[in-house]
Amino acid sequence: MSKMQTDYDLRSNRLLGALEPASRKRIEPHLEPIAFKLGDMVCDAGGLLKHAYFPQGSVLSLLTVLENGAAIETANIGREGAFGLFAAMYSRVSFNRCIVQLEGYTARCPIELLQHEFKDSEHVRDLFVSYSETLLSQVQQTVACNAMHTTEEKMCRWLLMMHDRAEGEALPYTHEFLSQILGANRKSVTLAAQSMQTAGLISYRRGTIQVLDRGALEKASCECYAIVKERFDAFLTPPSTAAPGHNKGRSDQTKRD
Repeated sequence: MSKMQTDYDLRSNRLLGALEPASRKRIEPHLEPIAFKLGDMVCDAGGLLKHAYFPQGSVLSLLTVLENGAAIETANIGREGAFGLFAAMYSRVSFNRCIVQLEGYTARCPIELLQHEFKDSEHVRDLFVSYSETLLSQVQQTVACNAMHTTEEKMCRWLLMMHDRAEGEALPYTHEFLSQILGANRKSVTLAAQSMQTAGLISYRRGTIQVLDRGALEKASCECYAIVKERFDAFLTPPSTAAPGHNKGRSDQTKRD
């Protein structure tokens, strides 16, 4: 990773942009722009976090690491969020390995400063807890997706998420990389990619994936992409108070449909 001298808008991150003016005034002078490259290690599992990271265009991948060294992605973080907020709220030890999944800008902030803001500002507490709950929902949905859906459905879900973050640009991923991220074997990823390319959803050449038909890719995906996207689109909006008779969930809607 390297530091960058840039006039890039550090508040393009949704979490930073949602801060109240007083908190932003205290935090912004301490934000440090960093240039991350694909594959950079931000923090390993069990590592001590000194900073939180707010992507401005990069995407960070949270990997759960097993004893045998295998790792699988359970969440990814773009300009909507941050890595390291749990450290600012509770523990400074990272539960996950965090690597760079899409290179670009990231702003980092000292954990101590965010800890003070979390302690002193009700608005910051609400914001951090709301985001962390939403990130947890992505982890839970990813676990279900990895266990229940086909490799092709999982690839569609993941490519849609990355296509959103890359703002339509080509994605620089090999089949080997995708198999590791999705926890699938290389052959099943290759077969899924061939099927998607034959159907005109994507093109794949020399480690570069281009989404050709976004609408068809969404139809081919499982429901997980839409569920997670809806949660992240809404996490800055305070939830309405639950009321008696209004506790129906998706399973109830499915039964009615």
